[in-house]
Amino acid sequence: MDLAYIPSPSTGVINLGPIPLRGYAFCIIIGVFIAVWFGNKRWVARGGRPGTVADIAVWAVPFGLVGGRLYHVITDYQLYFSEGKDWVDAFKIWQGGLGIWGAIALGAVGAWIGCRRRGIPLPAWADALAPGIVLAQACGRWGNWFNQELYGKPTDVPWALKISEGPNRVAGTYHPTFLYESLWCVGVALLVIWADRRFKLGHGRAFALYVAAYCAGRVWTEYLRVDEAHLILGLRLNVWTAMIVFVLAVVYMVISSKVRPGREEIVEPGAAEDAAAAEAATDAEDTEGAESDADKDDADKDDADKDRKADGGAERADDSADRAAKTPEKSGAAEAAKNG
Repeated sequence: MDLAYIPSPSTGVINLGPIPLRGYAFCIIIGVFIAVWFGNKRWVARGGRPGTVADIAVWAVPFGLVGGRLYHVITDYQLYFSEGKDWVDAFKIWQGGLGIWGAIALGAVGAWIGCRRRGIPLPAWADALAPGIVLAQACGRWGNWFNQELYGKPTDVPWALKISEGPNRVAGTYHPTFLYESLWCVGVALLVIWADRRFKLGHGRAFALYVAAYCAGRVWTEYLRVDEAHLILGLRLNVWTAMIVFVLAVVYMVISSKVRPGREEIVEPGAAEDAAAAEAATDAEDTEGAESDADKDDADKDDADKDRKADGGAERADDSADRAAKTPEKSGAAEAAKNG
């Protein structure tokens, strides 16, 4: 009897009237939003314009989705093109199946196009996006939980994943590899953020660190999986891919640090001028406000002076009237004394 386990959802689709809300797609959308939002904050902090990340993402995201799906279909072609399979299913991306390797590769092509159009260096943009991308992967992995797919070997640990009977799966408790990879991705994001602040990584090295760290974790999570996969020398294809990409990322970091040390001083031409102009406009508004307040204070002071003068004049007039009234009295008294 299982005393503790992670339950799987009974369905990966919630029907909102005639509109189906699919958990897998929802996780991907949340991941894209996080990547763009966090990437924009880092890009602005690096000296770029707000909104540039989103503009380039318009190119990178569609290319990445197509690349991820192509990689999955090519490497798992038997799921769609073998006997008894319907090749139309290859286009049903909402049923799951995105290869991160293809998504990053073709997504980089889309990002390169967007960067060329904006006149900014792709490595700097990739460095700003790196933590956001891996956080997006952390969200996207929960789509596998909704679809009850890509789980690991059978286990009875308290955090085992409960899988129900279904097509191409046997009911039981398995290692929740989606959770392992999701947590690993969060750790990679924190590592990249820390290293970028500590060592001022530039020229694509923050992105390369993300790639290397992710690949290191993907090797062991991939090793736990039991879904069908192509084997090369006894290892799954994705294990080989992760190891090769890991080596390439490390080599790039070493060579880049020697050839182009430091970090880019300017990541987006014109951004500094825009910031200076905005600051100058703000200072001008503050100056105008201060002058307006000063003018108002002067006007109030003038009004107060006028009031004081008016009050003084009235007081002097009253004093004169009093003296005039007292003078006849004194004169009358003197005359009476004189006559008496």
